[in-house]
Amino acid sequence: MSEDAQFTHAHMVRFERLLPGPVERTWQVLTEVNRLPGWYGESHIEPRTGGTVSLMGGHIRGTVTQYLPPQRLAYSWNVFNPGDEVSPYPESYLSLELKPAGDDTALTLTHLPVLERFVKLNAMGWHTYLDMMAAALRGEPVAPRDAYMTRNAKLYGIDLANPLG
Repeated sequence: MSEDAQFTHAHMVRFERLLPGPVERTWQVLTEVNRLPGWYGESHIEPRTGGTVSLMGGHIRGTVTQYLPPQRLAYSWNVFNPGDEVSPYPESYLSLELKPAGDDTALTLTHLPVLERFVKLNAMGWHTYLDMMAAALRGEPVAPRDAYMTRNAKLYGIDLANPLG
């Protein structure tokens, strides 16, 4: 043990994506969970700084750290297994930033820290989320999450039958 500072590096996943339509419509899809039920499932995001976040039936829980409509949404991200009172994983943070880009929206998604063994899975998951958002924003039918995950697993070299290798 040392009283001196320790320097480490944390893994993160970041996406920059141009999404169709204005910032206000993208904000609605980010914050109104009923607009993307195939991703969020039974969920809520309380629309205020300090609000509660519960996604996928409580599998993901957190607290809103920034709620700045329609520019920035950030919240803590804690993964819970069924029956867990305390998450066995380190807390991480998700930030979603929106900027107008002509008639469209430039979105930057950042999730950190991500455990090294989950980096590819995390990237596949967020890639899936963004694909589902883009379909919803284009007014297209949003396919089930598994359809996007199957395609994106190939991009990241993940075997869905044994995702951690």
